[in-house]
Amino acid sequence: MVTTGPNCSLTAGNVVLGQTGGAVSASPDPLARIRNLSIVAHVDHGKSTLSDRILELTGAVDAREMREQYLDSMDIERERGITIKAQNVRVGWKGHTIHLIDTPGHVDFGYEVSRSLAACEGVVLLVDAAQGIEAQTLANAYQALEHDLEIVAALNKIDLPAADPDRYAAEIEKVLGVPADEILRISAKTGAGVAELLDAVCERIPPPKGEADAPLQGLIFDSYYDQYRGVVSAVRVFNGRLGSGARLRFMQAGRTHDVEEIGVRLPATTPVASLGPGEVGYLIAGIKDVAEARSGETVTEASRPAPEPLAGYQDPKPMVFCGLYPIDGDEFAALREALEKLRLNDASVTYQPETSGALGFGFRCGFLGLLHMEIVRERLEREFDLSLIATAPSVEYRAHLTDGGTVEVHNPSEMPPPQKLESIEEPYLQATILSPTEYTGTLMDLCQSRRGEMVRMEYLGPERLELVYRIPLAEVVMDFFDALKSRTKGYASLDYEPAGWETAELVKIDVLLNGVPVDAFSAIVHKSQAQEYGRRMTEKLRELIPRQMFDVPIQAAVGGRIIARETVKAKRKDVLSKCYGGDITRKRKLLEKQKEGKKRMKNIGRVEVPQEAFIQALRLEE
Repeated sequence: MVTTGPNCSLTAGNVVLGQTGGAVSASPDPLARIRNLSIVAHVDHGKSTLSDRILELTGAVDAREMREQYLDSMDIERERGITIKAQNVRVGWKGHTIHLIDTPGHVDFGYEVSRSLAACEGVVLLVDAAQGIEAQTLANAYQALEHDLEIVAALNKIDLPAADPDRYAAEIEKVLGVPADEILRISAKTGAGVAELLDAVCERIPPPKGEADAPLQGLIFDSYYDQYRGVVSAVRVFNGRLGSGARLRFMQAGRTHDVEEIGVRLPATTPVASLGPGEVGYLIAGIKDVAEARSGETVTEASRPAPEPLAGYQDPKPMVFCGLYPIDGDEFAALREALEKLRLNDASVTYQPETSGALGFGFRCGFLGLLHMEIVRERLEREFDLSLIATAPSVEYRAHLTDGGTVEVHNPSEMPPPQKLESIEEPYLQATILSPTEYTGTLMDLCQSRRGEMVRMEYLGPERLELVYRIPLAEVVMDFFDALKSRTKGYASLDYEPAGWETAELVKIDVLLNGVPVDAFSAIVHKSQAQEYGRRMTEKLRELIPRQMFDVPIQAAVGGRIIARETVKAKRKDVLSKCYGGDITRKRKLLEKQKEGKKRMKNIGRVEVPQEAFIQALRLEE
């Protein structure tokens, strides 16, 4: 499948592609032969496979070294078959230089997509020919239109027996306005149609604009930490030239650093002398802190700075919070170090120390969503050899107090007492669900049971519809996605974006063991669901907590009111075993004595909750 010959213009002679003075092509304008594009699609529609075929077809990777998901570098990406970090590579095709950025598809990593689009002039929008448009397809297409990018649409997986390209081409034309006859039919797996796709990219996507003589303006759109070389940043040059050895000013951080190395990914990292306007490469400047080279940062020359920075991006805001505690309390320092190192690689994770009476010392961490939380936890356990307990996920609330103040609540234990509360606001999302029409009723029932309000309902065709709901974030973070998939046999897809704050009737539920509150089991829930949550939690704990020498009451309370109760019955010694026959008063005396002992024990006894019980009880809504 690898083509060698006239198509592969990326030979050893022009790896540097004109940065050292040689011309890229006969064209008078060196920018005319450059194309910057991103591949965007819904989860599992074939972005990484298409990247593999492009690398193979352009001869960028030798056939012997080729492997699946070539650009996905993390083990966890390969195992789960998903892309988590955006990756970029430079390839050559028929005299053109193409900078290709492979992006994640999962909604939790949408911020990686928005950063990649800022570095491009066009996108390849990939749609599965057997499934059609999904929620993330729409979200990414609208993002591309907002950035004013050229869209090259392609239907992938045409080799599947279930593929129906004509039907879905008509759907794309109706929903996104891309003419059906311009939509390419490809199979990233077999390579069919990929060469035509590259031709279309060169024809339809406009070349970048920029002036080589202007002051340097380069946009950092991704950074990761290399333990030997410091921060490695992916950079797109808009104006001027980025040369090795230059002294750079990072405009937002206000720091200056000397360039140690610049280069391009072919996909092996290859140093070059300089990067001109429109080119994408990497930059190493001996930076030890990723915060100094954040995504969205503008780099310029310290001696001749640009008048203003480029428009950056919004920082990704954490939406889901949970406590992470080491199972072994001695590992707290190791967990702190692991989080510091992980944050160098994934700047969207936030953390701050917190203590829990039940779990000891740990960190309250913020994540972009549940999948992000799961992946960060798995990376901490795998890459740093830690054993962790995660508390139930919660979202951020705003508590308005009677004295006029406002408190941000990330943890149920931070919730002010009811007598000091004026009102509580919770974050809302606008959720877009795409589904076959036969599941309309079951989806509306699901959204309404999660306190959702319908915004609109639109039929994309005779068999598919788009539902848009306003729904509280707290209802989505638990198991909404799982419920959505199980109710629609996996056919529905979900995309969401923040949609402001609203006042809600929320209460904090405390779980008491033997009259003592256990903060790890506290939760903030809607008033209508408090009874159900309390009952479920007490029943679960009754099964998990081992029997003691005295009765252990497990209670769920809202304020001072008990709303649910279960009891772990005491172990009992048979004190009557040696009493056979005889007077009943003797038996009663022994039983009364045992009862007194248990009463005294209950007053001074502490309930030890085993770690396994915490892990089981805090498992997400089983």
